[in-house]
Amino acid sequence: MKISVLGAGAWGTALAVQAAARHEVLLWARDAQQAQALQEQRRNQRYLAEVALPAALSVGSDLAAALAHAHDGLLVIATPMSGLRGMLQVLPASARALWLCKGFEADTGLLGHEIAREVCPRASTGVLSGPSFAAEVAQGKPAALVAASADTALCELAVQAFHGEALRIYICDDPAGVEVGGAVKNVLAIATGLCDGLQLGLNARAALITRGLAEMTRLGVALGARVETFMGLSGMGDLVLTATGDLSRNRRVGLQLAAGRTLAQVLTDLGHVAEGVYSAATVLRRARDKGVEMPITEAVVAVLEGRLSPHQAVLHLMQRAPNTERRG
Repeated sequence: MKISVLGAGAWGTALAVQAAARHEVLLWARDAQQAQALQEQRRNQRYLAEVALPAALSVGSDLAAALAHAHDGLLVIATPMSGLRGMLQVLPASARALWLCKGFEADTGLLGHEIAREVCPRASTGVLSGPSFAAEVAQGKPAALVAASADTALCELAVQAFHGEALRIYICDDPAGVEVGGAVKNVLAIATGLCDGLQLGLNARAALITRGLAEMTRLGVALGARVETFMGLSGMGDLVLTATGDLSRNRRVGLQLAAGRTLAQVLTDLGHVAEGVYSAATVLRRARDKGVEMPITEAVVAVLEGRLSPHQAVLHLMQRAPNTERRG
């Protein structure tokens, strides 16, 4: 199969490395200098320096050539959420494409499948998501992802492209649920980082993750998702990984904010995109539009915007009125 991965960040590079062992893969980089460096050095020094690019993996910066390469195969969009609309706009009507980004579009508040419905309704599109750190996938460590689309044939194509000894691909027909899980877990990972950074203990962490999952599910159902999706890889699985894993950028944001650093300092040192920082306010806006309570998300947004300190955010959450577990 011919596969073009559009975006040479850590996650795009990791999937391209894995797929190149069995398929004809082209990794597209927006910047021509970056593409040349990847081709010459055979490493992604900025995003995934510890993993060598296989000789079979092609690299280029010509977008038209990358689209043509996967004309009868699979396109994988590996840009940040902010770049998804632009990539969807250039897809041929006959394209079969999956995106990897997680979040809501900042300006519109839309999820990926909602953007695709606006921009390229004739193309076959979906999302590939789940608990996965790029470095571990690139190193061939075991992982499992879910391909979600209304088009079952596209999901089956994702299985053909990526399912193997170290990577399992499951199929789902609930892209709304998969995308809400992927977006909200980043915000909740910041909250868990704050909790751990303040040394509130393991009991507090367990409570936070559990109530966060309830928030995620409430929003997802309001946006048309199914409850059971949030018990799977893109819900509970991705939340646990991102909230507790040391490789999580969003968790690191929370840890550093709890240590007293400013958000600007944290992001400068991070050097990579932490999607939760940019999507938190949008998640909250969609929740309020739907009348969905998300107190943990509200607290994270208040901390990110400088309206509450991490300590004040904890007090704010703990002083909420008693409620049933179902409602929160």
